[in-house]
Amino acid sequence: MRTTTAFRKYLLPGLVFQSVVIAGGYGTGRELVEFFLSYGPLGGLLAMLLVSTVIWSAVCAVTYEFARVFRSYDYRSFFTHLLGRAWPAFEFCYFALLLIILAVIAAAAGSILEETFDTSYLVGVLGMMAAVGYLVFRGSSTIERVLASWSFVLYTVYVVLFAWSMSRFGAGTVAALKQGIAHSGWAIGGVRYAAYNLAIIPAVLFAVRHVETRKEAVSAGLLTGPIAMVPALLFYLVMAGQYPEILDRPVPANHVLELLGSRAFQITFQIVLFGTLIETGTGLIHAVNERIAGVYSERNRVMPAYVRPATAGSLLAAGALLAQFGLISLIARGYGTLTWLFLVIFVIPVLTWGIWKLRSPELGRTSNGTNHK
Repeated sequence: MRTTTAFRKYLLPGLVFQSVVIAGGYGTGRELVEFFLSYGPLGGLLAMLLVSTVIWSAVCAVTYEFARVFRSYDYRSFFTHLLGRAWPAFEFCYFALLLIILAVIAAAAGSILEETFDTSYLVGVLGMMAAVGYLVFRGSSTIERVLASWSFVLYTVYVVLFAWSMSRFGAGTVAALKQGIAHSGWAIGGVRYAAYNLAIIPAVLFAVRHVETRKEAVSAGLLTGPIAMVPALLFYLVMAGQYPEILDRPVPANHVLELLGSRAFQITFQIVLFGTLIETGTGLIHAVNERIAGVYSERNRVMPAYVRPATAGSLLAAGALLAQFGLISLIARGYGTLTWLFLVIFVIPVLTWGIWKLRSPELGRTSNGTNHK
């Protein structure tokens, strides 16, 4: 098997997932504080490794196989097979979360350029909107290449951040973990974090088209959890060394960068973070465009090219308006409210009804000859 083919089958879905999840999942560091570090350094670490990562891998493994078997590479098709007539429930929740994440992205994009380069807040927002509009206009192939490539850039920067911070403040991290602080509820925090982030799974389905067998689907799914969580783990360990002072920081990433005291690295990190905001916005909006394209395809029509950037512009503008509520409020209230809904309409159904449908003897006779081995 050629290296490129293996990469697309086993690693690409995980890298796309990581690219889309980061801005809404741990780009600013605020999310890691809200769902992990608030339970104490050790409690948050346990939630991250023993709960969130395991749930991500398990759900993605089943999801990728479900998408492969039913050839459902957009969320409308996927959830029609999974939920039947109740599939619009997912779309409603997805759009609610989409707007919240886009609001977080818009707020972060404006703040990054404003604080790093002393530009207008609006420049950052408009710059991100333009980049996202361009990528969604180019379509799946371009998005795959950009998201996968930027993931390697992200990994490099996070490894440097971790190594540098540990050399400077590593003793604080070790001391914080040795204290063994693990507040009750850390497991629930891990479940909540995993659940709301899994709502971005529609943005990954297009990358599962390269998967051809059950072994490939399950392997790619199991790899997705660690691939997506490693940068978050490195960042978390850095922040744990600043516990508990960092709990009240709106953008913990900026606090860590200020402690390192390197203007050059701060600019580099912020540029990479800005790129992740573009990645996340692109992936989430691309999922909506793929859903729209699926409707056109069912009617034997081709979706007009202008629909993709028009959809992106409308959704980003709505997100920018919501950004006025601030990062802490958006993350604590918006994500928390939707978490349980996604557990009910996606995580639980795909791990129960979804597995049953995949194991059903009748499935082999109704899935158009798909290879289940």
